[in-house]
Amino acid sequence: MPYTAHIDTFARDNLPPKEQWPEFLFELPELTYPARMNCATELLDKMVAGGHGERPAIHTLIGARQYVCTYRQLMTRANQIAHVLRRDLQLVPGERVLLRGPNNPEMAACWFAVIKAGCIAVATMPLLRTKELKQIIDKAKVGAALCDERLALDMEAAKAQCADMKQVLYFNSGRRGSIEDLLEFHPAEFTNADTATDDVALIAFTSGTTGQPKGTMHFHRDVMAMTDCWPRSCLTPNQDDIFCGTPPIAFTFGLGGILCFPMRFGASTVLIERLTPDALLQTIQDFKATVCFTAPTFYRQMAGLAKDYRIGSLTKCVSAGEALPDATRQLFKRATGIEIIDGLGSTEMIHMFVSHTTERVRRGATGYAIPGYAATVLDDSGAPCAPGVVGRLAVKGPTGCRYLADERQKNYVERGWNITGDAYKMDEDGYFYYQARTDDMIISAGYNIAGPEVESSLLEHEAVSECGVVGIPDEERGQIVKAFVVLKPGYTANEQMVRALQDFVKAGIAPYKYPRKIEFVQALPRTETGKLQRFKLRQQG
Repeated sequence: MPYTAHIDTFARDNLPPKEQWPEFLFELPELTYPARMNCATELLDKMVAGGHGERPAIHTLIGARQYVCTYRQLMTRANQIAHVLRRDLQLVPGERVLLRGPNNPEMAACWFAVIKAGCIAVATMPLLRTKELKQIIDKAKVGAALCDERLALDMEAAKAQCADMKQVLYFNSGRRGSIEDLLEFHPAEFTNADTATDDVALIAFTSGTTGQPKGTMHFHRDVMAMTDCWPRSCLTPNQDDIFCGTPPIAFTFGLGGILCFPMRFGASTVLIERLTPDALLQTIQDFKATVCFTAPTFYRQMAGLAKDYRIGSLTKCVSAGEALPDATRQLFKRATGIEIIDGLGSTEMIHMFVSHTTERVRRGATGYAIPGYAATVLDDSGAPCAPGVVGRLAVKGPTGCRYLADERQKNYVERGWNITGDAYKMDEDGYFYYQARTDDMIISAGYNIAGPEVESSLLEHEAVSECGVVGIPDEERGQIVKAFVVLKPGYTANEQMVRALQDFVKAGIAPYKYPRKIEFVQALPRTETGKLQRFKLRQQG
């Protein structure tokens, strides 16, 4: 039997059969990891041992005052919470711990504590409700939770409905029996679990654009590969960088972008619980942030507000979560002078695998396969597509899909490739151009129409703030293109505007792609991570 530090072997026992795993690539020298490794040791403890102990790790706001948590303070807090897990909750390595809270220093400390204790972090989005929490708890057989006091209502309701959930401790509370109350009984030092590099460190649940979340299992080596591939090749941060952004730590885009990446490079991060586009700009101004992570929707709104803020410290902006329309890229660049770094990742792969540097941008392209990964476009038979032909994006590298006890593993992995569910075409230089999700392609009167292309065209119109495009059933054409449009203030939603937008699209792209129906809405349905939920638009019809 291979070595494992896990006494509770539920996660290892519920990995997919090896024959259903993708092929893994470890071609970069930095991806050679030891047989035993704890990613909390690598990201936090070694940074303190290496001389970063007194440097800032986390910036935040407490009331109106800025607060700084150093690397040493973060490690001490995580160590004490790890003692709480082991001694007070009597958890053993391998047990799953639900983490529930917004982006704040205590949530970060809890994440590191779970990893240090050899347990498995199951972080959840703050906006999830009882029903969604129950699905996750039941699927991952979660027995304990660390939860922000302000999210207690749904946590307690879920606990009452889940036989596996035995213990919940609350933080940011200070009341008797809270995590803060227990910390004083525990020392500042903790011996991290001697985990195997292929022990499961976290179970990340997909963010639910389809309404059917899946649990993806990632090893300690996957967390490190996430920090040793994309940021080294595309972001090139240094210890003086200050990261900020909107994605929750519970979302792997946020876990990497605003926690693990800065830690790996001795930099610091700003954790603010809830950010609007103007609040994000205020955060950049107040904390002199240099790197920003958020979704395309935010960049589009920030472009119109940027002139009102002093954001000269900002040097790099990263977009992910959904496709970045070129119209948004150009709008933001005109407003700030910054070329957005686009990226494609997935919860199954833990983070980004197709991206680019600011110097290697190509209009309309997401990017190329980053160092450490290989990517191609396959047809329905599994053969590579010729340049310019739309097919299924396939990728492999040091990370890959391993669903928790889920038959859908067979759909995601095909002949060693991770099939991401994205329709792409690739040019002769290896740049990838997003078309749609493979299940979002609109087939109308025999034509294949990519909804995001129609969205990009609509976004170039001066009246459009946001839009979502889907196919809806039609007796004559099979499907027709329907656009849900949010107008900017000052524009009127009427038949004249419908015709103006339709004519605008016809003039910009092939006329057969224009939206035959347009519905004006106040807002679009999005996940907490900013992804457009097209399945909800299709349900609206």
